[in-house]
Amino acid sequence: MPRAPTLSAQQNTARQLIADAARRFRSARLAFGHGTLNADDEAAWLTVHALGCPFEELAARLDLPVPPAALRRAQRLFERRITERIPAAYLTREAWLGEHRFYVDERVIVPRSYIAELLRDRLQPWLPSRYQPKTILDLCTGSGCLAIVAAHTFAQAQVDGGDISTAALAVARRNVREHHLAERVQLKQTDLFGKLAGLQYDLILTNPPYVGVSAMRALPAEFRHEPVLALAGGSDGLDLVRRILMEAPQHLNDGGWLVMEVGHYRPRVERAFPRLPFIWAETSGGDDCVLLIQKESLLSAALRARPSTAVTARRRRVTSP
Repeated sequence: MPRAPTLSAQQNTARQLIADAARRFRSARLAFGHGTLNADDEAAWLTVHALGCPFEELAARLDLPVPPAALRRAQRLFERRITERIPAAYLTREAWLGEHRFYVDERVIVPRSYIAELLRDRLQPWLPSRYQPKTILDLCTGSGCLAIVAAHTFAQAQVDGGDISTAALAVARRNVREHHLAERVQLKQTDLFGKLAGLQYDLILTNPPYVGVSAMRALPAEFRHEPVLALAGGSDGLDLVRRILMEAPQHLNDGGWLVMEVGHYRPRVERAFPRLPFIWAETSGGDDCVLLIQKESLLSAALRARPSTAVTARRRRVTSP
């Protein structure tokens, strides 16, 4: 692994520290995707954490000397990021979805859902502009991030967050408290809809595990720090996706919507359910990651029939303007 160089006085600015760390990250061929997408942003994030300042203050501090204690903290973070391949979010114990900060550790997957992008615009243009869900479920809630973002987005809604992992729910409870949402966000231990009998919602959000077996074997080391339970989705990645699509209608109010992230598995999902009229939202990841579908469509005869994995048909495609 690249060794940390001896820093001279001229290198002790935040700008030089970030540039040096980014070069080392690229040389070490680190993998990104846990809040940042490249070496420069990752180095800046860790440097800001070492400095103990808000990220928006970094620009004003780029050419100022880095205090010795902060310099030592930064170098320790850089070393661990390289030698242990630990995602920066776990090193700093924080992750962001838009403007919202969340506590994270190795009990939960690092928040990075495209659904959060759609919530910024209240799921428009796909949902009606006057759509005001009163009850929302975030299934496979993990750190509670989507439940919390949904509660901030729809200020009149009551939100449930469900997860099979009691360890993940402990992290989610911390985040709910820190966002002062304990009166509006309730957390439930449940295997998908297993312990939600009789409950119905206007909106169900879910970012379930969807990584297939072959993809799990090929994951970079950084992703192996995350809980397997939060990633593995069976042989083709769709085990939980199928269950959710089959069971969601019982838990949606009339006119209610299911919004589900499926990675880049749109073709696979459409092959499995060739007659369901999925709406595929345009996100920063493309138009193959997040589907939307209404209860009435899920109750169609096509869903009640046995899902096909081989039949192909003409697909409906709806994206944002």
